[in-house]
Amino acid sequence: MRTEKKQELARRRHWRVRKKVIGTPERPRMSVKFSGRNIYVQFIDDRAGHTLTAVSSLSKAVTDRDPLAANAAGAARIGKLAAEAAKAKGIAHVVFDRGGARYHGKVKALADAAREAGLEF
Repeated sequence: MRTEKKQELARRRHWRVRKKVIGTPERPRMSVKFSGRNIYVQFIDDRAGHTLTAVSSLSKAVTDRDPLAANAAGAARIGKLAAEAAKAKGIAHVVFDRGGARYHGKVKALADAAREAGLEF
């Protein structure tokens, strides 16, 4: 019962954010998802309904994946790699979708690392 309530509240928070955050081809949505063990980042064009590029802590492009975890240090590393992948696809400006999570801790670490690597949002 209690976990179902938490999941419903998280789903509502995410919907509330998604009402306002829309990705376009010029400015795709940078969607961030944290599971218990992994971090996932996607750059999405919502008008076409396509993922332009994606990076996660499970990606083969990520070297030395073993020590990566869903914590602030791992989030900073994935944020930098996500920004590099976006730059390779010609993406410079994005809209940040925090996925209903609070903007602090690992979400903030990921966003700051992506900004330092050259993404603008």
